[in-house]
Amino acid sequence: MSHRDSTDCKPKLNFEYLRTAINWLLKGANFSTVRWRSDCTWRTARLLAVAALLWAWADEKLVGDRFSTARRIALAMFPQAQKVAGTYQAFIKLLRKWTPAFVLILQHTLRQRMQTDFADLMMIGKWILYGVDGSRVNLPRTKDMEQAFSASKRKNKKVKGGKKGKGQKKKQYAKAADAKKANSVTMWITTLWHFGTGLPWDWRLGASDSSERAHWLEMMKGVVERALFVADAGFVGYEYSSAAISAGHQVLLRVGSNVTLLKKLGYAKEVDGTVYLWPNKAAKKGQPPLVFRLVVAHNGKHPIYLITSILSTRDLSDAQVLEAYQRRWGIELFYRHLKQTFEMHKLRSTSADSAYVEMNWALLGLWSMALYALRELRQKGIDPNRLSFAKLIRAFQRIMRDYLHPVEQKKKLCDLLREAVIDEYQRSNSKTSRDYPRKKKESPPGAPNIQGATKSQIQLAKALNE
Repeated sequence: MSHRDSTDCKPKLNFEYLRTAINWLLKGANFSTVRWRSDCTWRTARLLAVAALLWAWADEKLVGDRFSTARRIALAMFPQAQKVAGTYQAFIKLLRKWTPAFVLILQHTLRQRMQTDFADLMMIGKWILYGVDGSRVNLPRTKDMEQAFSASKRKNKKVKGGKKGKGQKKKQYAKAADAKKANSVTMWITTLWHFGTGLPWDWRLGASDSSERAHWLEMMKGVVERALFVADAGFVGYEYSSAAISAGHQVLLRVGSNVTLLKKLGYAKEVDGTVYLWPNKAAKKGQPPLVFRLVVAHNGKHPIYLITSILSTRDLSDAQVLEAYQRRWGIELFYRHLKQTFEMHKLRSTSADSAYVEMNWALLGLWSMALYALRELRQKGIDPNRLSFAKLIRAFQRIMRDYLHPVEQKKKLCDLLREAVIDEYQRSNSKTSRDYPRKKKESPPGAPNIQGATKSQIQLAKALNE
């Protein structure tokens, strides 16, 4: 027999490397809680999860076309499952029911993979650092989307006017802002982002008027290890900081002119920079003041005011506070990768339930691709911070397009991912030259209102302390 006919010399096909990646990502995943009828053509929950990941990775513009691609590749990987349903409607109907369960299973699995294979990246100094932030993605303007995602309070919103003339201007500005927001239907995403790996850890989805601080409170309950949460000025609030500190965590927050801080309250041992967050509502309820350390820095344009519940500079120096807050910029980059590079700035689904499915699997898909790419960079000894999301997405999608092609020399998936690194060019952090179509026109937060504690506040604090 000619050596050309020998199966030992059969060249490997590209989809085999995709199968290797998926097997590594799903190793240890427990799908026992996902059960459906015996006549369902998707024979196992794992097979549906594989198809859903491939569906999220595909680069076709229409969700139906992405499903066709994902189904073909899944059947090439697992030829024994040739009778699975061939329609997108059957696929998305099953996902609408089971995606919440799949999200919990895959989040748990991917977190375990991070903790096992990247244990040295889990902590920065003494802390596990998480960034938390929210963003929006656009949705098709259908009746179902408007009912599910439009701001529920928009129609009942009233603007209080001050002096004559000034109040009228406020009403006009509010009406203009409402009209601008009404031009698009959006989904709100709040993400808990892990600093060490640069990957998401958890998320919540909701309507356009969802509270990112309430989302943070929900996600906080799932964080077992003691963590340091780093957030922007939108997350300042007594209730939320108190919940984090009571759960054994720490916070590092930016504060602005909408926040009132007290000094010289005498509730705790005070040093330079000791301030208190103690709104009147909390004081009247007999709730204790929250003690923080104020750190002031300058970014070259204006001062930045940061407060942290870690009071000792030996545990977290001022320089480390600034470094941690600067690294929070990574979550902004993640949103840019998700919406622009991964092209999820506007979802394709036309119903609310399908939109939730699409966004959940997009987040799982981007997370899993990046995690597998980190594995390849680690094996080559490359710093994980140099990971290029644009190149890793192109690598996966190129292999998917040529999934039945024989592997080209030095063009395997692992080869492409080991080249998915950003260049060493030092880019400026300045955003003044950027011209985004929907660039925010927001002024930076001003200085917090720092007041000396009154006699009544000092007496109440003393009574609570005793």
